Amino acid sequence: MSFDQVLNQKAFINGNWVEGSGSKQFAVTNPATGETIIEVSDCTAQDAENAIAAAKAAFKPWASKTAKERCQIMRRWFEIVIEHEQELAELLSTEQGKPLAEALGEIRYGAAYIEWFAEEARRTYGDIVPTPKGDARVLVMKQPVGVVAAITPWNFPNAMIARKAAPALAAGCSIVIKPAEDTPLSALALAQMAKLAGIPDGVINIVPTSDAQAVGNVLTTHEDIAKVSFTGSTQVGRLIMRNGAETIKKLSLELGGNAPFIVFDDADLDRAVDGAVTSKYRNSGQTCVCANRLYVQAGIYDAFVEKFSAKVAELKVGGAFESDVALGPLINKAAVAKVEELVGDAIDKGASVTIGANPSDKGELFYNPTILRDVSRDARVLREEIFGPVAPVIKFDDEADAIALANDSEFGLAGYFFSKDLGRVWRVAEALECGIVGVNEGVTSAVEAPFGGIKQSGLGREGSHYGLDDYLELKYVLMGGLAE
Repeated sequence: MSFDQVLNQKAFINGNWVEGSGSKQFAVTNPATGETIIEVSDCTAQDAENAIAAAKAAFKPWASKTAKERCQIMRRWFEIVIEHEQELAELLSTEQGKPLAEALGEIRYGAAYIEWFAEEARRTYGDIVPTPKGDARVLVMKQPVGVVAAITPWNFPNAMIARKAAPALAAGCSIVIKPAEDTPLSALALAQMAKLAGIPDGVINIVPTSDAQAVGNVLTTHEDIAKVSFTGSTQVGRLIMRNGAETIKKLSLELGGNAPFIVFDDADLDRAVDGAVTSKYRNSGQTCVCANRLYVQAGIYDAFVEKFSAKVAELKVGGAFESDVALGPLINKAAVAKVEELVGDAIDKGASVTIGANPSDKGELFYNPTILRDVSRDARVLREEIFGPVAPVIKFDDEADAIALANDSEFGLAGYFFSKDLGRVWRVAEALECGIVGVNEGVTSAVEAPFGGIKQSGLGREGSHYGLDDYLELKYVLMGGLAE
């Protein structure tokens, strides 16, 4: 397939490519150039209703297939995605802006979820529980929850869909997906791959829209939606919880983050610097688990900042298809404006700039990688999720100080720390209030591991064998009268 062959402009409902019922379209633009890539069908609340009806009709036939049958079809989906990984990566880079090498990594990462959950479909084990009654047996069954609604973000437009759709399909659920307005093309391409793999009509439905509120309200309140899986802001997560309350929907919410990145004075300094660069500047800092606040112990603070600044100075900013590019554009003007506000606030409160803190000459959505040192503890950049290539570095005194600073946040998604002290590793890993902890590592994502947060970073887990449970209901069956 060529790039044009994976470029779709219509919604995908009940196995068909359809125009939105309002006969309108919205433009999808390349953030690196500002040019329109294509006009996409603008779905309405009615289209969401139609997609839910299609998913409902497809649910029981799909759930009634054997786990092996679902596994084989999903395995074929995975294989087709890998066969076309280059075109899918080019499409992703074009609509989202991340460097092509990163985009290709995301395609493989997303495909790995399809592969993993295809295999997990055959391991949806129940239990036989001992009972005090001699003439009875207790069985615990696991059954699919029903029709799932997935609302996904723009920063990982392929992987976030695969991470939700794959466990849903493996469990026997059907799904309706609303991709982000900025990046619907990767979602539509994944649906195209699913159709080629033989996933039945109605099992996967994609409703791109510029009216997120109208379509989102249908998906989060409709009585035929049994579960909502959402990745996005905590503010919208609260709204989804309220919307789902009336019909008591099962929820998975992966919300905002404010990840601490701690470097103790006994750490391998070079490893910590490499980890900080990878964690902070991947996808231009537009990840929910990237290092948001860097805390460095006083004795090595200056050495860390010096080494860190030297590494960051080597990072190349540019378009996705330029060679050796490390950072692409931010997603839109609002993202650039927020980064500028946070940097300005930190400088006003006494922070010093070691590198960056200014827009790039590559284009209006490009911002240079930035390091701020001696950041005041009341700066906004330490309280708010940055979602940009800005690293505030703060000095701390001892272990207790580091833990207190790290946990001083309403969020609890990811956290990182670097230390060679085995006792400290256990203490800090247990003390950090977050769902994901990286020890001497700056990137933690893996399909085999449970991804998710605590506090106001959400609930539920994605990935790993735990990730399948969020798409299953437990049914207790008491079988009595078994005595002769």
